[in-house]
Amino acid sequence: MSSLWDDHELPPDKDRINSRAVKIEWITIIFLISAIVLMYFALGSSQAMKTAWVEDILSLIPPIAFLYANRVRRRPRNKDFPYGYHRAVSIAFLLAAIALFTLGALLFMDSLMKLLAFEHPSIGTVELMGRQIWLGWLMIAVLAYTTVPAIILGRMKLPLARQLHDKVLHADAEMNKADWLTAVAAMLGILGIGLGYFWADAVAAIVISLDILYDGFKNLKGVVWDLMDASPRTVEHEKTDPLPARLETELAKLPYVSAVKIRLREEGHVYFGEAWIKFRGGEDIAKRATEAAEHARSLDWRMHDLAVMPVEELPEELPDREH
Repeated sequence: MSSLWDDHELPPDKDRINSRAVKIEWITIIFLISAIVLMYFALGSSQAMKTAWVEDILSLIPPIAFLYANRVRRRPRNKDFPYGYHRAVSIAFLLAAIALFTLGALLFMDSLMKLLAFEHPSIGTVELMGRQIWLGWLMIAVLAYTTVPAIILGRMKLPLARQLHDKVLHADAEMNKADWLTAVAAMLGILGIGLGYFWADAVAAIVISLDILYDGFKNLKGVVWDLMDASPRTVEHEKTDPLPARLETELAKLPYVSAVKIRLREEGHVYFGEAWIKFRGGEDIAKRATEAAEHARSLDWRMHDLAVMPVEELPEELPDREH
């Protein structure tokens, strides 16, 4: 059985999954750089195209944050950081969320001002292999290039994010989904210009910027909750993680436990917390407390550090959050 004081974070099977996630993130970065370069040379005067280009640049933030946090979180705990570097994951998540939210807001305001100013963007022609071609077709071709890989990469990352309980990786998968939706919206905006609907381009840009803004807000809310030690939630932030309730149920089954109450907080991939336990009898309390902590850790790899406190009476139930 593992020591109560080791510096593990990911067990061997999860470490292999993490290695796969690292490779996929490097592939993502290479793909995004190629898409950014191609889109730069096909920007033209389309606001939707420019907004999609900016979003692809922003899409580099989550994979870079994931790779950086993946290195930092492995450092062993020390006197300055007695709890380790696990929250590097949350900090990376915070930086990515702030960048998404801020730039999403700026892009929205810029696109809205262009729509209100009734700007009439025009898309010219370019010479390709001796023939004049409407630049809009090249824009659409480049945008089409960005859609399929984004769909595939996003679908590959989602199950890995759930298995690793990695919210940065999950945010990146959502960003990939936003990328291909953005590309489709930009295509419609470009086609709108070609058909004479000047407002279609700005409207498409507004839709794209709102999608960026929504992703940034959702992720920012999630990471703030994590940093404020809110009750742990799933990677999708849709519901409370069932692990605390499961630990209470399993520890209550121990023959020397009369009652138990668990409180957990997230630190990156893993959980830290306390267990108030009312033991049966008064002998070997220290030994029983150690066994209970080790048993809790054996139930789920995310249970990194659990402080067991023997008590005569359990703490009162916490009130529900006021809305």
